[in-house]
Amino acid sequence: MAGALQDLRVLDLSRILAGPFATQNLADLGADVVKVEAPWGDDTRKWGPPFEEINGEQTAAYFQSCNRGKRSISIDFKSSEGITLLRELIHNADVLVENMKVGTLSSLGLDPNELILEHPKLIICQITGFGQTGVRANEPGYDVALQGMSGIMSVTGESGGSPVKVGVAWIDVLTGFAATSAILAALHHRERTGEGQIIDLSLFDVALMSMVNQAQNWISSGVSPTRMGHAHPNIVPYQAFEANDGWFILATGNDSQYVEVCKTIDRNDLCSPPNDTNSGRLSNRDYLINELQSIFIKNSIQYWLNKFTEIGVPCSPILNIGDAFSDNQSKERGAIWTLDDGSSSVASAFRFLSSTPASPGRAPPSLDEHRSEILRDWLS
Repeated sequence: MAGALQDLRVLDLSRILAGPFATQNLADLGADVVKVEAPWGDDTRKWGPPFEEINGEQTAAYFQSCNRGKRSISIDFKSSEGITLLRELIHNADVLVENMKVGTLSSLGLDPNELILEHPKLIICQITGFGQTGVRANEPGYDVALQGMSGIMSVTGESGGSPVKVGVAWIDVLTGFAATSAILAALHHRERTGEGQIIDLSLFDVALMSMVNQAQNWISSGVSPTRMGHAHPNIVPYQAFEANDGWFILATGNDSQYVEVCKTIDRNDLCSPPNDTNSGRLSNRDYLINELQSIFIKNSIQYWLNKFTEIGVPCSPILNIGDAFSDNQSKERGAIWTLDDGSSSVASAFRFLSSTPASPGRAPPSLDEHRSEILRDWLS
């Protein structure tokens, strides 16, 4: 089955995570993605252990997580021959993705505005830490630094505790998804008008956008939200509780669900006014949570999961990563792909398009693995 982006040529000059994750999404959807690497390769090839072998090379799992479906060619940007080759590849690309420092592409003689004049249909996605403009434009951008600057660490962790970052490179991943969306929007615009464009996308902008209700809480109240552990700033009860054998999540999304919880635990007094409304429960949070916790600690996780599932109130266990991928839902939905070399990879969430689903393809490439066929396919 042909992918949605079949015949689309993507030249990927990016490295680390945000850019490579975006271009992997495009590859999963059928695009021909050529990954251009420096002679020493993408830094993440060495970000291990753990390592796996690719064509005899020990390559970090980190690299493999965001580079499947691509072909690799190594180009030395410091040589005139390398820049000439790069320009020829750009001439034959539909989309160019790069995450170099601001001005680097221009310093190579490949100014984005001039490239658009030369190739009016070209879409250029530039990913940086802070964007192409602004007082911080020239500062490097790393996920952990942006987590610190965007506010997410101020609301992550236990109340009164130290700041805590999200356990994955959260902003890089979100920026990768944002880049995918922006590129697809630009392609739709090109389909209608024949015009390419330049996309200025920054980790900082994406991080601020992704603060969603917490940012709007500040806009509406003038008060910056603080760390609340696993509790929700706008809904009660909507958090983790401790059973007698571990922790589980209870997520009551509306007043009727909360009433059902109170009936199930035989505490109708807990849903009398003002606790019959979410705003009332917010004002009475500490008392209610303490009362609920004193009840939940008396039985097991499975006991409470059975009780709340039976009445249709969202609840779940708290799984580690291995358990999450071993869950029957993960297995039935095919959360792990087998690639063409027999290796395993986390499946794309885009795999359920009814006509053009994302699909597993080639394994992540070894450095410069596809030079001859890229030159043949793109330049001959």
